[in-house]
Amino acid sequence: MTQFLMSVHGSEADHDMETGGGYGSREAMIAAMEETERYNQKLRDEGYWVFAGGLKAPSTASVVDGQGGSPVVTDGPYLESKEHLGGFWIIEAPDSATALALAAEASKACQGKVEVRPFESE
Repeated sequence: MTQFLMSVHGSEADHDMETGGGYGSREAMIAAMEETERYNQKLRDEGYWVFAGGLKAPSTASVVDGQGGSPVVTDGPYLESKEHLGGFWIIEAPDSATALALAAEASKACQGKVEVRPFESE
């Protein structure tokens, strides 16, 4: 089995629980979260699940550069962009075709595009 990272990207606004951000409404956001949890349970039940998580807004990020004499910590995301990593799954699948099929289901559940990348094998 190969491990794959399935990642979802979105904007800072997608984290706004009051308005529902990019989902259009608070209700639509909640429905997508509930559908995503049902999808997560399917991954667990079928043995693909390794780990998953949603991330807080990009504005909560810090970047640490420990390459010099003393670490330098800056506030904010590493890259300034309109879209950021919003959440991810780590799955185990027998092949990329299975991972892509699971990503299609993930995309439908979370209502966003899902990037799929295999981990490098040793």
